[in-house]
Parts: sequence; structure tokens; C-alpha cells
Amino acid sequence: MKIDLYAADGKKKGDIEVSGVMFDAKINEDLMHRAVVLRLANKRNPIAHTKTRGEVSYSTRKVQRQKGTGNARRGSRSTNLLRGGGVTHGPTNQVNFTKMMPKKERKAALYSALTAKAKASEVFALELPKIETPNTKSMAALLTKLPVDKKILFIVTPETEMFVKSVRNLPQVKTLRANYLNPYDLLIADKVCFLDSSLAVIESTFLAKAS
Repeated sequence: MKIDLYAADGKKKGDIEVSGVMFDAKINEDLMHRAVVLRLANKRNPIAHTKTRGEVSYSTRKVQRQKGTGNARRGSRSTNLLRGGGVTHGPTNQVNFTKMMPKKERKAALYSALTAKAKASEVFALELPKIETPNTKSMAALLTKLPVDKKILFIVTPETEMFVKSVRNLPQVKTLRANYLNPYDLLIADKVCFLDSSLAVIESTFLAKAS
């Protein structure tokens, strides 16, 4: 399996060989969907919370006498029948949204996402530009030469720190460490660019452990 390779100056240089196991796998849309739901669910914070009648701060003194007023019996100001009282069956911050997915299924979902992007010609590789100090202007100029129209995801490694600092302020640009590769970030990007050094990290991280 091959994908396009671009030189550091933005010109197409040729092709680069990638793993067919990862980039030419069977596409399983159900697994990709579950992986995306898993990622979004695990990012959720249960911040919505309503107080029950036991949590509302009111005096426990009986509101009115039990009989003789003509009104309904009422023993507490915090009752959920009154405005300002507790809420019945409302949301609480004790909800756990965490989901789990077997490792083999997560790996298969990642392979499916990589394959889907490759078949749609939405992935390419880039030789790492030589950057001694962060330079956003030069990276913005480089992007105009690459096949990028909207959101682009750069797959990087720790050795590409200067590159990351140069592109992190550019709109529609996101960087992701190769060992954190996941279906969600792949699928929401319009184009995925692998810095040449990241491909080896991806294979050693996600391919070797599959055996």
C-alpha cells in the first residue's frame, strides 16, 4: 500500500510504502461509530445537577399545622411540590458516562478509519521541514502548497516539537502524537498528514502489538 509523499518544500516527491494491514483493511463502519461514541462519552463531564428535597437548604419546621387550614397537608418547605423546592428525578452529577471497548475492536476501528481515509485519498506523508526556531509564517506558506482545503490533522512525534510550535496557531490545523492515534481525530479531519517519522511510530505502536 502506498500514499503520496510531499517534500519539505511542499512539492510532490512520489510515494511512500505504508502497512497494508493498517491502510488497506476491511472497513467496519459499526466499529468506527462505536469508537467515536466511546471517545465522546469518555470526554463528558457530568456537570448537570439538581438538588433533591434532602439537599435543598430550608428549615425543617413544619410549614403549617396539619389540620384546620383548608390547605393540603404540607410538612416541609423543601417539598418538590413547591417552587424553590427539590427536583424529582432530575439529573445528578453522579452519572458515569464511561464506556469500554475491547482492545481488538479498538484496533480494528483504527484500521478501518485509516483505510477509509486512504481510499478517499485524504491521507499523505510529508518530509519533516528543517526548523531551528518556530516560524508560523513559513508553515502557513507551506500549507498553501499542500493538498489542504479545510481541517488538517498532522501526525507528529516528540522530535517534531519545532514543527508543532510553528503550526499550532494556524486555524483549522491540529497536531496529534502518533502513539495517541485514534479513529475520532482521524474521521473529523478533512485531510491527515503523516510526518515521515510518525509512520514508523504508528506501526511499532499499533501493528506490532496486534500480533
